[in-house]
Order: sequence, then structure tokens, then C-alpha cells
Amino acid sequence: MDTVRLFLGVAAAKGWDVQQMDVHNAFLHGDLNEEVYMKLPPGFKTADPTKVCKLRKSLYGLKQAPRCWFAKLSTALKEYGFKQSLSDYSLFTYERRSVKVNLLVYVDDLIISSNTAKSMKFFKAYLSSCFHMKDLGQLKYFLGIEVARNSTGFYLCQRKYTLDIINEVGLLDAKPSTFPLEQNHKLALSTSPILSDPERYRRLIGRLIYLAVTRPELSYSVHIMAQFMQVPRQAHWDAALRIVRYLKHNPGQGILLKSCSDLKIRGWCDSDYAGCPLSRKSLTGYFVQFGDSPIAWKTKKQKTVSRSSAEAEYRAMAHLTSQLIWMKRILITLGVPHPEPMSLYCDSKAAIHIATNRVFHERTKHIEVDCHFVRDELLKGTLQATHVSTHLQLADILTKALGRREFVEFLGKLGIMDLHTPT
Repeated sequence: MDTVRLFLGVAAAKGWDVQQMDVHNAFLHGDLNEEVYMKLPPGFKTADPTKVCKLRKSLYGLKQAPRCWFAKLSTALKEYGFKQSLSDYSLFTYERRSVKVNLLVYVDDLIISSNTAKSMKFFKAYLSSCFHMKDLGQLKYFLGIEVARNSTGFYLCQRKYTLDIINEVGLLDAKPSTFPLEQNHKLALSTSPILSDPERYRRLIGRLIYLAVTRPELSYSVHIMAQFMQVPRQAHWDAALRIVRYLKHNPGQGILLKSCSDLKIRGWCDSDYAGCPLSRKSLTGYFVQFGDSPIAWKTKKQKTVSRSSAEAEYRAMAHLTSQLIWMKRILITLGVPHPEPMSLYCDSKAAIHIATNRVFHERTKHIEVDCHFVRDELLKGTLQATHVSTHLQLADILTKALGRREFVEFLGKLGIMDLHTPT
């Protein structure tokens, strides 16, 4: 989904038209590269029961069907003149003279952006000549995400999906909560009764995971709740219901990809040292902006135990560095150069000192690989590490539970808003 948000962010900044198309019976278009046989379908009979059908085209249900369809679509796009991105194979770009067209594919759903209406019309006509297409016009709904556009940019939310979650749990009449998770929670150490039916908990958390695609503020809460999927307890279920009550407070909340942008990538990283009370592993959180628009975010437990807070922060820097490098490649593929160093904001002076100091010593030799990786990117000028105070660290909301006042303050800083709130 990072590519989708960056794709729309670039289109909003450049003022390009964005439209959507759908392919009817996409998997039936695929060409098989091997011999596949199937039993006679119901209603067909033959005198010889040993006879079977040899498939000439792909069918729904075949393991090869998705790959065959994507190969057929890729071939058609490349014949038109598109180039496939090596950073994300679902992204295709076309450029000839002053004409530019970008295309993003998700199975049979296509998002198209272009700098001219004429090139958009020609390309859509080409697709219709190759496949049975349905023109859906302006992008309004994609993968369960509601998209609205005006002069300020693209607004992405999942209001319908959120209301379905609230209704399914039965909390439409419940009292809303203003923040999703209590501070200083001890959910990992809970000894409350084990749920007799964990399926309902797992389904709810699975739906919340997808909801976090347009709700960065849920990233930490959902990460915590997802750790108890195997053996959820009553305390975990109660905490999950609190998240749903928070959703009831603002079901239409989402992110705004602003049309006013400087086309620069900025990254913020933070860590919660030894945040897991069971494994004592630290937590990494990062937040990436394109201009002032939220593009990517993540909360993840680190794979190894860090011996100091500086080491935990440094591992978070390495994780964010990988994400920034990848996003810069996508941005260049979309035709947006980024010659300046990308800004990396960290609230640990010790971690920044490790990154800029060329001398290794015993306290950092066990994280030498991460040290070399981040340091090389700083020396090449890909990144520029900057210290930022903790209360201005945007990734702070991704590593710990905040109180109501701090939580509300961070929503505005992250670019999260609710256009459905009555004025």
C-alpha cells in the first residue's frame, strides 16, 4: 500500500488526472505455458469415462491463473511502450516526448494517471482493444479505500469498512473512546481467563490490521493486540473492544495526500527500548512523509535484544533507511527526481553519533552490519541525519501508548483528519 499512497501523492502534487479501470474475468485472459487437463464439467458426458479436457486458456481456480494473467497484461503494456518498475513489479510507467502515463495494477484493478487527457483516452482505448474492460471513471473506491479529491489533494479513508467493524462487534450504541489504548498497559502479562472462542478475536484483529492502511494512529495498538492471536485472553478482548469504541468516535478519519508539496521525502524513526516485558526486545516505529503527506508507517518488534537504548534507536534508523531508499527508487520511477539527501529525524544523539563516527569500538561491534549500512548511505549523501526533540518526534505515537492530550496533538502533526466531522 506504500506504493499506492506514493502514486496518489505524486498525482496530487502534479495535478494529474487519476482514473480507474476494471478487467472483466481477468484470469480467463491468461495463456497457459504448460499442458493442463481437467475432468469434464457437470452436464457434459462422454462414452469413454477416461476422456478428459485439455485446457487451451487459463481458468479460475488454477494455481497458474494469477501469474498467467499478469504475464498477459505485462506483455500488452510493454508492447504499448510501458516500462515495468524493478522496485515494484505492479508499477508501470510510460514516457514519450511530453506525454507521461503511470499505471498501478492490483490483480484486475488498474489505477491510471496521466499529464494529459488525450493520452489517457488513447491508452484506455488500447486497453479496451486488448481486454474486456470496464471504465470506472475518476478514482473513488479502491481495495476498500474510499478516495475523495478536491483542490487540496486526495483524502483516503475507510469509513464504510470501519462502520462494518463496529456493527459486526455490536458496538453501534456504545460510548466512544477518545484514544485507542490505555497508557502503561500490562496486556502481555495478563492472567485473565483464556477466551473459549478465539476466532472472533482473530477476525477482529485481522480487520483492524487492514484498517491501519489509512489510520497510522492505530499502528501501535494493532501491533500490540496482534501478538495475542494464538492464545487471546479476556483482557485482550476488552482492549480490542476499546479500539473499536475509539473507531466509533471518528469512523471517517483518514489521511490527506496534499497537492501542495515540495516533492521531498522525510523519515522519522523511534524505538521503545526493551518494550516487550516477556522477551525484552525493543520496538521500532517509523513514519515517512512525502512533503507534508503521510506515505508510510510501521510498528515492528526488533528481531534481537538490544543492549542499550542507543542500539535500539540505531536499529530503528537502519530499518527506516531501507524504507527510504526503496521509496526514493519508486519516486524516481514515477518521474520525480530527488537529488537532495533525504531527511532522517531521530531523537537519540547517541545513535546519530554512532552513524556519523567512522571509528568502531567494542560497544558497537555486534551491530557492525547496521552501522556500515546506515553510515555508507550518510557518506554517499543519500541521507541526512538530524536530531529532533522527543516531543516533536512524529514516530513517538508508533512506539508507545499515549494519553488523550498527547494522542490528539499527534493526530494533527501526522496529517490525520476527519472530513466527515460536522462543522
